[in-house]
Amino acid sequence: MGMMAEFKAFAMKGSVMDLAVGVIIGGAFGKIVDSLVGDVIMPLISAILGGRFDFSSLYVALGKAPEGTAMTLDALKKAGVPVFAYGNFITIVINFVILAFVIFMMVKMMNRWKQEPAPEAAPAPPAQEVLLGEIRDLLKKRPA
Repeated sequence: MGMMAEFKAFAMKGSVMDLAVGVIIGGAFGKIVDSLVGDVIMPLISAILGGRFDFSSLYVALGKAPEGTAMTLDALKKAGVPVFAYGNFITIVINFVILAFVIFMMVKMMNRWKQEPAPEAAPAPPAQEVLLGEIRDLLKKRPA
């Protein structure tokens, strides 16, 4: 079997295709979560805290900024000042927690869908059969 035939056999395996689809959907889903955090959750947190609040702007400059450099994260980075940008880390952690929770809920829902329905109880016998069974039992008890 030639190299191309082996590669084709490998690439066409179900698990490889499933993985490729998962990676593509996961990338798109990550963008959705980023938007949810940046465009929905963070503005709500800002409104609750009473002002414009953005975790990504939280930092500590670890060096002296050159004279005339604005004290913003972008300006300090461009000036080559080492910066401990912990706010961006907080935003990424929030993204991860939300993504993990959404995936947990999706897996939980999928597991519920996969569960086989409980077997149905046997239908009750018709009233005539129940009555005949009672008569039979009474006749068995009666002395001969």
